[in-house]
Amino acid sequence: MSESPSAPLTTADGVPLKVSLRRAVRRSKLKAFLLVSPLLLFLVVAFIMPIGEMLWRSVDNPEVSTHLSRTVEALEGWEGDSLPGEPAFAALVEDLREGQQARNLGLLSSRLNYEKSGMRSTINRTARRVSALEPPFRDTLIEINDTWGEIDTWKLIQRESSPFTMSYYLAAIDRQLTVDGDIVKVPDHLEIHAALFWRTFWMSAVITGLTLLLGYPIAFLLSNLPLRHSNLLMILVLLPFWTSLLVRTTTWIAILQSQGVLNDVMVAVGVIADEARWQMIHNKTGTIVAMTHILLPFMILPLYSVMKTIPPSYMRAARSLGGRPFLCFRRVYFPLTIPGIAAGGILVFILSIGYYITPALVGGQSGRFITNYIAYHMQTSLNWGLAAAIASILLFVVIIFYLVFNRLIGVDKVKLG
Repeated sequence: MSESPSAPLTTADGVPLKVSLRRAVRRSKLKAFLLVSPLLLFLVVAFIMPIGEMLWRSVDNPEVSTHLSRTVEALEGWEGDSLPGEPAFAALVEDLREGQQARNLGLLSSRLNYEKSGMRSTINRTARRVSALEPPFRDTLIEINDTWGEIDTWKLIQRESSPFTMSYYLAAIDRQLTVDGDIVKVPDHLEIHAALFWRTFWMSAVITGLTLLLGYPIAFLLSNLPLRHSNLLMILVLLPFWTSLLVRTTTWIAILQSQGVLNDVMVAVGVIADEARWQMIHNKTGTIVAMTHILLPFMILPLYSVMKTIPPSYMRAARSLGGRPFLCFRRVYFPLTIPGIAAGGILVFILSIGYYITPALVGGQSGRFITNYIAYHMQTSLNWGLAAAIASILLFVVIIFYLVFNRLIGVDKVKLG
């Protein structure tokens, strides 16, 4: 007699075991997703959405196409060799009449003024008189303002009619588009952003190097002291986190200014003359000193977390083999601390290029970062597109820095604690 096939395994409810296992896996995955969903929601709302909005604003260009829709339509097919015909001028009058009644020409005039100086006053002056105009409009508009008689003005309107633009990114690196669409440098007296980017990066690199130079021996001492002493020293390292950033920055103003504590001490001990006090505030020096102090804990903590895991027996073994102290340190100890150096370096550098308050208070004109001009364009000039473009460039630089760092060192080797 042939043996009957064995029956499939089932649960107490009669459900096949494989089906039950699949259901259990799905339930566990659903529970895990529900547990992390608040974090995902927070990341979307507080991180992904703001970055997406910033990237969108850096290329968004709706003003001309929205407020001069008739004019843009009338300029379709215009070659740009001579002034457009009467229909384009009539369409402009209709658009300005509608905008004047709705009182929404401010964004349009500001947008065009970014590209061509004087367009704000041209549009506002014309809009105030447009309600009384009668056809034909071409000569009348040119009589109101000569700008309407310039071919470059109409080329600008035609060019900016696109809903997207690269003008903000070009302005962020001190470039601009000509009326013919060529990319050229802005005049020398208008160049500012490229120099600010360079200043931000090299000063951030200097601050990162200084924090490493000062933080390495402190972290080494922390990791080798007895626990009761290292805990006390760790409290001193963490103490700045318990003090407001604004308070720490203004304290450096009191210390570094010409009539401040440091200059008074040096005059008292005869290092400098009273009339030759050092100017250490409202310049690059003040920014570097204050930010090095503020960011120093962010270098010490990653270094300490790595050094604490290095067994002291490694150095003793190297010394027992005849190595000199410095050679043992360079060949044995220092390579083991590279993950901490990498973690502290990338943390301090990225924090530095994004700092705003400290350079604004102690940097003056020569010590400010590009982030201060992001705030300026957001709050004063109201050129949010340019501010978004500058911020986007900083984001791209951080991403490139991260990719290069991952290529050379490896993010998997980074230790933050």
